[in-house]
Amino acid sequence: MAFLLRQISYSAEGREIVRPSRINDDLLRIGRDPEMDIRLNDLAVALKHCVIELINERQLGVSAERGLTVELDGRSTNFGKINLAQGGDIKIASHLLRIKPTAPGSADIAIDVEKITESDIRLDKSAEREFSLVSVLPGKRVTAYALTLAVLAVFLAWPVWTYLESRDQGRGGGNSATAPVMLAGGKAFHPDSTWSSGKLSLSHAGLEDNCQACHVKAFEAVRDESCASCHATSHNHADPFRIARSQPDLTQWGRVELAFKETFGIPAGRCVDCHTEHEGRTQMAATAQRFCSDCHATLKDKLPDTKLANAGDFETSHPQFQPAVLTRWNGNRPVLQRVSFDAKPRENSNLKFPHDMHLSSTNGVAQMARRLGGEFGFGQSLACKDCHDADPTGTRFQPVNMKQDCQMCHSLGIETIGGTTRELSHGRPDLVVADIRSFYQSRGAYRPAGLPVAQYARQRPGEVNFIRRSQDVARGAAAVPMQTEAMVRATFSGNGVCGECHTASFVGGRPKIAPVAFPVRYMHKGWFDHRPHETVELRNGNVVSGQQACVACHDATKSATSSDLLLPPLQTSASSTVMGCRDCHGGETTSKAVPSGCAMCHDFHMDQGAPSQLIRQRVRGKKQDTNVIARGPSAPRKIALAQVPVAEGKR
Repeated sequence: MAFLLRQISYSAEGREIVRPSRINDDLLRIGRDPEMDIRLNDLAVALKHCVIELINERQLGVSAERGLTVELDGRSTNFGKINLAQGGDIKIASHLLRIKPTAPGSADIAIDVEKITESDIRLDKSAEREFSLVSVLPGKRVTAYALTLAVLAVFLAWPVWTYLESRDQGRGGGNSATAPVMLAGGKAFHPDSTWSSGKLSLSHAGLEDNCQACHVKAFEAVRDESCASCHATSHNHADPFRIARSQPDLTQWGRVELAFKETFGIPAGRCVDCHTEHEGRTQMAATAQRFCSDCHATLKDKLPDTKLANAGDFETSHPQFQPAVLTRWNGNRPVLQRVSFDAKPRENSNLKFPHDMHLSSTNGVAQMARRLGGEFGFGQSLACKDCHDADPTGTRFQPVNMKQDCQMCHSLGIETIGGTTRELSHGRPDLVVADIRSFYQSRGAYRPAGLPVAQYARQRPGEVNFIRRSQDVARGAAAVPMQTEAMVRATFSGNGVCGECHTASFVGGRPKIAPVAFPVRYMHKGWFDHRPHETVELRNGNVVSGQQACVACHDATKSATSSDLLLPPLQTSASSTVMGCRDCHGGETTSKAVPSGCAMCHDFHMDQGAPSQLIRQRVRGKKQDTNVIARGPSAPRKIALAQVPVAEGKR
């Protein structure tokens, strides 16, 4: 016995192509393997899918490999038989094997093999045309030309015509907007809206029907002047032409192209290069890191005279922080200078304040905090929040105020009359001198109720303490000639009540207190928001908040002088008790807890406020709102924060 195979396929015109072959064997192997007797080129067919074997003169057996099946006369099976007298169909994936009926005693078994997709009923060309629209429609070329002209007419000529028509009407006093077409229901349709690629963003949704607010001139790209007409306070990042001309890899053709752009006022860094519109009714996406790093990663190569360091990915190539530190005084004017953390900067604020003493949990300060806790909300010891109040935005802290934050412990009272305590005037040395002189001249031999001079330790205000201190002061005043002037000098001495916190001295016989100042903003080139840092994950994996979160980044418990700059650096050593920013923050695609692109801390349009990304998410425009939250019985009031100019220094 032999198998006569007919491989059937069809040409593009529908002509049948038959490739016959003969296999002299009683067994046919079928699969995708090239060594099979019948190769079926289909990924749904196994390499060795099944075999067809002659069982006897009247029957063929079809056996699929283990785990596989074939469809035999419409029934899925792993093994089946075919009667040669009747024939049968074997379907394997997309192929159909037709076993032709075989007469008894025949030496050959005929099998047709073809793809099912090609075995559908096919019509000849003449019949196909009879049952289609080909005979009545124009040719493909004519149809293409007609559709092209229709597209140009509807989507180009019509909008241009309506624009020109409305412009002419505008010259005569009519509406200068594109002439609308009124649709059913009274809705207006502007033909040029077909040019729009999508809806405007949420910020610009109000301009949906006012295309000319941005597209001022027909067939001219949106200019920066159109953006600046509304965004007047958004400053340029840098001179775009200076940056573009300084590119070391700028080709000669690139320089020619740049010259044309510069001539016609089309800068290299236009607003629309970053602020893309017609992307749908969504918030504008945060600027990707590459928009910054493309220039700043190799800025020194492009601009050798720049004072800015190269900056790329925050995790790998960001320079050390350079905060604006008060380094010296020009008379009574503080001078701020940007100094790198690597130089270990010190502050010269003229204030004497040991953080470690005030944050201790075992000394007299802690004991006083416990005694005053019921009235002022202190805990077992003072905490950072007891003196440092965040502003309403949560991004910065309000200035520490003597009356609200210090005077509950550091009393300036000199006597109590009828339950009212008479106090020295803080911040006015001339009034302090006048108060002391007035007190002695008006009271005569009356014993003062506790003038706060150097030799008396800090004590809580109260009747018993006032009596004890008044006796000591009266006793000392009687023993010293010219007691009034002695008390003035004692008050302003280096160890006196003023000198305890301030740099006090006498100049020309008059007391002088050195002015105190602190920068309102240390990072002038970046932005920091305290609100997300109220909870911090430590290096050991523990999550802390409150006082522990403050100490994790600003370890004030070990600071004995106010000249310590208690800001976290870019990175600290593994043995340090203070965390650096890189302990949590990585680059834009980092595996660390907080992926941080450039737009998280920096704003393209440099100003005194937060980056636009943070304004949208948290700040909500309250960049300079500094309403003071009063402590205790004091009423709220407003403090104006002034920026101190930064001196040119190492950047």
